[in-house]
Amino acid sequence: MITPGQLRAARALLDIDQRTLADLAGVSLPTIQRMEASDGYVRGVVDTLTKVVEALERAGIELISENTVSMAGGRGVRLRSSRPTLTRSRPTKSREKPKPESSPHLNRE
Repeated sequence: MITPGQLRAARALLDIDQRTLADLAGVSLPTIQRMEASDGYVRGVVDTLTKVVEALERAGIELISENTVSMAGGRGVRLRSSRPTLTRSRPTKSREKPKPESSPHLNRE
């Protein structure tokens, strides 16, 4: 089983958009969009899910289930089951427009 988050993370690791994944898997763009918008695990026709997973694997992605050890090595990202609540460590900067600097070419006399 694959989660929508795994699907998005896999695309991010490959630096591809939804349309490219759809093309690689031989499925429609709306299919990928529906998969990524799912709640919980991705649901769909088994053949379609298999095509997407196989396309990701051909591209170098290893999908790791919970409590599974990755034997292939290489870099990756894994989401821990227990994780801290995220908070901002510093205030965000305001988005004021910078004041235009005076140009040496302008005569201000």
